[in-house]
Parts: sequence; structure tokens; C-alpha cells
Amino acid sequence: MAGLAAAVAIPLLRRKLKIPAAVTATALAAGPPSLAVVGRRTRLRDAGMYALQMWMFTMGHELPYDDPDAARRRLRVHYPIRPDRFLGGGELPNVRLQRALAGLGRRNAIDRFLSWVHWTWFLEPHGALTWILTRHPEHFARSARQMSAVFDLGCAIYMAVPTAPPWWASEEGYTDAKVRRIMVEVGEEEWGKAWPALYDTLGGNPWAAMPSLHFATSLMAALLLAEAGPAEGALGWTYAGVLGLALVYLGEHYVVDLLAAVAIVVAVRRGERYADPVAQVVNRGLQRLERMANPET
Repeated sequence: MAGLAAAVAIPLLRRKLKIPAAVTATALAAGPPSLAVVGRRTRLRDAGMYALQMWMFTMGHELPYDDPDAARRRLRVHYPIRPDRFLGGGELPNVRLQRALAGLGRRNAIDRFLSWVHWTWFLEPHGALTWILTRHPEHFARSARQMSAVFDLGCAIYMAVPTAPPWWASEEGYTDAKVRRIMVEVGEEEWGKAWPALYDTLGGNPWAAMPSLHFATSLMAALLLAEAGPAEGALGWTYAGVLGLALVYLGEHYVVDLLAAVAIVVAVRRGERYADPVAQVVNRGLQRLERMANPET
């Protein structure tokens, strides 16, 4: 139980108590295996382990921004701009999309729709896994492992190479043409006084742009849902495609961020054959500890 308590409490208290990032990361990593040991194997426990994994990601990806000045010194801004200009024929695809869709004459409706597509991402990957847990529980452990691996790989890259998104680069004068951050414009209109609190809650690290985990996890969700059934797969792929468009149009990501997301998903899927034996060894070890902690079972 101490590991579970530490995994929840230490990240919340880290700034107030000035707890080192390494200690916070260690406490976060202790959460899922601690639950595996103290709790009997049930669907609820499996869901709890995945929830702790997501808690670890959420808190972990914010750690570099606990010291914004240090993070700013390591921030990379230029390297995604050059290839995106090439892909856009000399102009950023963000700018081209914003100009093209504004030219349709229904900018506000498009802005709102694609902003809502972006906001629903906070539920979509987890909703996909909830569906799998409910309807196909035999596939949940593997599905959760692959989704978690995508989040973890992305978080590791965020820490190693903090990268600015297009809207930030534009605000700081790094781009030739202005890239609007449309989601914020819509959010201020849509949510009113509640928007600042929502923004602060969901935007813990503005320099976590490469790769796009929004796109990577939606792609992984689509793949996992397609394994569950054709209708689920069609919904997953439709959402991933619209989200990819939204991320570039809204100014949240470069196209190369999305390409990097594809690479991560491919790496996780192809690496499954190598990761599975390791996962089985870890599972057996945790099961032995579980039996020791719950001898009555």
C-alpha cells in the first residue's frame, strides 16, 4: 500500500515540497506493480493498473516543465519547421490549412468542430480500452500494454528533446507566417470563465509536441479496435484521420510530429514479439508476489 500511496501523493506534493524529479519518477513507477501485488486479479484491478499507468504519464510528462527556465534552455524550435516547409511546398501546412478552410466561409463551425475533435481525445484512447475490457477482456492486457508503451515512449522523447509546437513558434516569431492557435480561440468562446481552469489543468507542458501522442494513441486505438471488430475499427480509423487533420489545422502539431507518431506506433506493434516474453516474466514475478500478499487466494 505504501507504493500506491507514494505514487499518488508524491507527484501532487512535488512542487510544494520541492521533491526531486528522480524521486517523483520513481514513486510514479511504483504505482502499477504495487497494485498488481496487493490486489487480486479482477477486471477492476486491471483497469486500475492502466489508470495508474496513465497517472504516471500525466504527471511524468509535466516534470520537465516544473523548471521552465531549465526546460527553455533545452527547447528545440527550428528542426520541425524545415521539413514541414518542404512538405508544404515552401509554406507550413498549418498555414495552408488555416487559410484554405477559412476560405470555405464557415470558419467558426469548422473551428468548433475540429476543436471538439481535439478535446475528445482526452477520452478516446481510454474509451477504446474500456470497450475492449468490457467486450473482449481476454485482449485487454495486451491492448493496455501496447497503449501504455506508446505513451511511455512519447514521454521519454518529450524529456530528452523538448520541442515547441507550431503555435508557440509562431507566437515567438520563429515562423514566417502566423499560425493561429484556434483551439484556444474557440475555448475562450465555448467555455467562458471555465476556460482558464480547463486550460491550466490540461496544458501542463506546452513543449511536448514531438511526437504527437494525440495522433499516436488514436492510431493505436484504431488498430486495437479493428482487432475487436470491423465496425469498431471503422470508427477508430475515422476518428484518427479527422484528429490528424485537426491537430495540424488547429496549430497544435506539425506534420512531422504526426509522422513521428506513426513511427512510434509501428515500433510498438513490431516490437510486441520481443516485449511479450519480458512481459510474461514480469507477470509471473508479480503473480508470485500477489500470492504471497494474498495467501487466502
